Formats: sequence, structure tokens, C-alpha cells
Amino acid sequence: MIVRISGEDQYRLADSDADELNELDAAVVRAAESQDEAGFGVAYPALIEFVRTRGEVVPDDELEGSDLILPPADITLVEAGEEFTGEGLIPD
Repeated sequence: MIVRISGEDQYRLADSDADELNELDAAVVRAAESQDEAGFGVAYPALIEFVRTRGEVVPDDELEGSDLILPPADITLVEAGEEFTGEGLIPD
């Protein structure tokens, strides 16, 4: 699976990381929908860090379509409320 962090890189993650990625995404959705600033301040950085540490950066000279595009790491709770709703960013 290829995940892009907007304004950064693309990362290749193993399919076996999908369940944990979905759990992290769900935590972000819960925080965004409930306007939980503290929860969001923990959940979104955890999601970004998971992608950065578990993923392998896709070299710039490789053209790969992204399966998932995450907003920039510095997204605010208000901005996230518009993006992280319902089922989250990760398609089923």
C-alpha cells in the first residue's frame, strides 16, 4: 500500500500494517468528530509517525499512485474536521 503525506513523501507500507493503520485512523476520526483538541493532538501525530516509521520512502524517480493521501502533519483540528469524518480517510 502506498501512503502519501501531503507536502512530504510517499511511503510504501506492508499490507499487514493495514489493521493498525485503520485503528489509528479511527482514533483520529473520533477526536475530530468530537472536537477533542487534546485527543487529536495525540492521535494524528501517532498516525503520521506510524506511516513514517513503518513505511519505506518511495524514491522520487518511482512513479506510484497513492492508495491513501493524508493531510499535512500540521493540519489543525478545524481543518481535520472537514477531512476526517464518517469512515475516515482509509477506504474499506
